[in-house]
Amino acid sequence: MKKFRVGIIGCGGIANVAHIPGYQALAEKGVEIAGLCDIRPEALKNTLKKYPMDVPTYDRFGKMLKDKTIDAVSVCTPNNAHEPATVASLRAGKHVLCEKPIARTLGEGRRMAAAAKRCRRKLMIAQNNRWGAPQQAVKRAVDAGYLGEIYYARAQCLRRREIPGWGNFISKEIQGGGPMVDVGVHILDLTLYLMGFPKPVSVSGCAYTKFGNRTGVIGLWGQWDPKKYTVEDWSAGFVRFASGASLTIEASFAANIEKPTFDAWLLGTKGGAQVREGRIFTEEAGTLWDRHPHGLPEKVNTYHREIELFVETVREGKPVPVPAEEALITQSIIDAIYKSAEIGREVRIR
Repeated sequence: MKKFRVGIIGCGGIANVAHIPGYQALAEKGVEIAGLCDIRPEALKNTLKKYPMDVPTYDRFGKMLKDKTIDAVSVCTPNNAHEPATVASLRAGKHVLCEKPIARTLGEGRRMAAAAKRCRRKLMIAQNNRWGAPQQAVKRAVDAGYLGEIYYARAQCLRRREIPGWGNFISKEIQGGGPMVDVGVHILDLTLYLMGFPKPVSVSGCAYTKFGNRTGVIGLWGQWDPKKYTVEDWSAGFVRFASGASLTIEASFAANIEKPTFDAWLLGTKGGAQVREGRIFTEEAGTLWDRHPHGLPEKVNTYHREIELFVETVREGKPVPVPAEEALITQSIIDAIYKSAEIGREVRIR
């Protein structure tokens, strides 16, 4: 079997938690990491300490992309570097798995998608939450018509006091936003995926910064610098689709709530679903039923599954599981939430 050689651009947390171990888990299938790139020497040093490997290291991705033996690249940089790293990789003839969100803005994402089409290379966005066993069970139920017409969905990714105290997560200039673009994108993508990615036509949103720019706020994930906090710590949106369906989404880094929540609820004419546990609620034979899945895999490493799907997509010429076109729909909603919050009225999406 021909080797499948991968370069890693950005050696921070997500590369070390997901991408590097994901590719290494496929070593017996001929997958190997061919190079590591990061502008920070300490990041490269820490990565090689955690995952000892004899590979070239680079301080600029342009240098790594000159290696013609590299088949594909994982872009694991902060959001502001997604577009330049992805476009350069595609132009160099590499297939790309880019971390979520696709970019800071819809415009950046569109340029990435256009580059993939122009260069005839695969571009997949890393939305690993689709691949959990309950989520896939709900997807099969939706596709089989068990829920009927899905007319409403509620998506929540809420943290009580989990503002990231490291990295660039509190910088709007680098990330493009706060919890909505960082973690809300996960539950929004999953919900849209289950709904079949309906076309959004309008969004009304709000965004608040009530904790991140204050001193004395408890930080369960380490302390951050309030003076550098330029993103929201709570945001929400109401989305209308061309089909007539609608969706609400909430995302927070900090809020006065009981406990963190990551879940979605789907309401259909035949049944409803609670996604995290894969439960379905129906009315049949004059009775209300609560259905629970049985026999699902106890634990699915969704990061590893994401990497496995990407490799299969490239090797076997399969359709991209999370194509840029879907990520652009997600990004259009996030951009519209922020825009609506800024101007104080509903925003149309065209």
